[in-house]
Amino acid sequence: MAMDADKLEKYSSAITLSDMEMFVFPELMYSLLLANIMSPIIWKWRQEDWFRRLAKKDPYKKLMRLKQYVMDGYEFNLDLNTWGLTQQERELARFARFISPDVIARSNALFGYQGDQYYFDVDIRKHFGLDKYEGDVIPYWKTETIEAMTAFHRKNGYRTGAGECVSLSTLYAAAAFIVCGIPLEDIYMVLTPLHSQNLLDIADGVLTNNRRIVTKSMWFNGTALSDKAQRALRNEQVTVVAHPSGYVHCMYDEATINPAVYERFKERLNSYLTTELTSLTLANFLRGNARYQRHFQFCRKHRGENMFIWAEVLFHYEHGSNYRIGDHTFDKLLDEVLSEDYSLHRAPNRLCCEELLGFLKYEDIDLMKREDRTRMAAYVKAFIPDAEAFVEELYGFHHLEPRLPAGKKQFIEKPPIELSVGQSRHEIIDALQSMRDVSETADLAFYAFRDMDTCDWQPFITAAMERNPVCVEAARDQSVQEVYDQLLRMDGESIYDGNRLAQPDEVANFNTGDGVEKALLLADILRSRTPDIPMEVEIDVQDVVLKADREYRFASAKHFQRKLVL
Repeated sequence: MAMDADKLEKYSSAITLSDMEMFVFPELMYSLLLANIMSPIIWKWRQEDWFRRLAKKDPYKKLMRLKQYVMDGYEFNLDLNTWGLTQQERELARFARFISPDVIARSNALFGYQGDQYYFDVDIRKHFGLDKYEGDVIPYWKTETIEAMTAFHRKNGYRTGAGECVSLSTLYAAAAFIVCGIPLEDIYMVLTPLHSQNLLDIADGVLTNNRRIVTKSMWFNGTALSDKAQRALRNEQVTVVAHPSGYVHCMYDEATINPAVYERFKERLNSYLTTELTSLTLANFLRGNARYQRHFQFCRKHRGENMFIWAEVLFHYEHGSNYRIGDHTFDKLLDEVLSEDYSLHRAPNRLCCEELLGFLKYEDIDLMKREDRTRMAAYVKAFIPDAEAFVEELYGFHHLEPRLPAGKKQFIEKPPIELSVGQSRHEIIDALQSMRDVSETADLAFYAFRDMDTCDWQPFITAAMERNPVCVEAARDQSVQEVYDQLLRMDGESIYDGNRLAQPDEVANFNTGDGVEKALLLADILRSRTPDIPMEVEIDVQDVVLKADREYRFASAKHFQRKLVL
């Protein structure tokens, strides 16, 4: 029995996992995470010496080790040509019955989203390379499975695996669960129009950010790296928050996440994004906002005397040192300063950092209160011309208010995904299999996993024939016979183990594929050239025959026996 059109759109999207599909069908994000958890690839990491030696360490230490493993094994890929091109009009028409084109345009860079002030300043389309696409043409932004990420080493120009930010965030979430033993309940997936990251509810909170891990102390350290890590939450609306209990979407009135879980997430994220104003955080702010350094000096006792040093001079010393202003190594940094850079006299036009902190403590200043910020601005005005702007920037550094999905949501109770860090991979697959009748997220996970033994093939074929432009473009100047001969010479190993299948563009990008996958790739090319030609693929275990204008034969190592009418 054929799937209805709406279900086919969603289930075929679980195969292609494009940026716009993720936005329209938010449950796909968690389905991909579950597919990566079912994959054998990350489970093999646990057997490597690197992780075996950490078996008795706590999850936080394992996570720090995981960061280096991911950075060594996967590079951040934003090559917009990787998965080919499509047209805005075509994609908007696909999704029009689910969400309005205006809403998509306000929330997706491929359809006109420009971000907020930061992104206006940097020209977001140029920043991401979208400016080279004119008119209606846009690139596919597809999220890779762990198999596709790992296979990038087979693609020209890559030495290791690779993936875009959504792929990396799902990889991190799956590895945090499998390798680090962090429960799924403590992992929140956070998507914005241009980015994806996870909040891990351990220690003071940890954010995964592309290939990096950002602890709370790193978030507030005032470096260029932390500034980059903050861009999404500072400048974008959070589109989706996903969790084992469900999701909440900024554009949809219905949410499936447990309301108490969502409140917990907001509390933990708010705590992560807020810090106390101390000598360390003040120094961190000045490090990241160097234009204010000329208004400050540090006043310290050094070798028994009151000594003064201009802030920008001390930050210059810090730049080439292992020691830092404001932390436990501050005194060691001061010992590195040459005597001629100290002064016995206070600069009258500069504010002592220590005096400012003393004022804040004595007056019990709370930067969260507007009236207290006004009092602070009045205090520093004698030294800083634009005192109000300084205080507001300091407040923004000290506390970030993210724009989360809000409004009056109708929370719909759905069965949560309940998996334990103590379960084996096969136990997890069995558990998810048992949930498929009651959890669409679990059911979709098997489609993202490409489990062709238990899934309807129609979504896979729809995706293969309609959303794989790379192989078509690569063969543009070749005859069908030349393409066929090339496929016969190509390596015959699938990037997916067992009875799972790659899409045609995965075969084309990574130059390897099983006979079933090669037959579908050739069928995709034939369909693009002769749309009305009847085609079918007969699979008899090892023998695969594509019947079109003639018969094309391939060998398979899969174990399928079926006939596919394309």
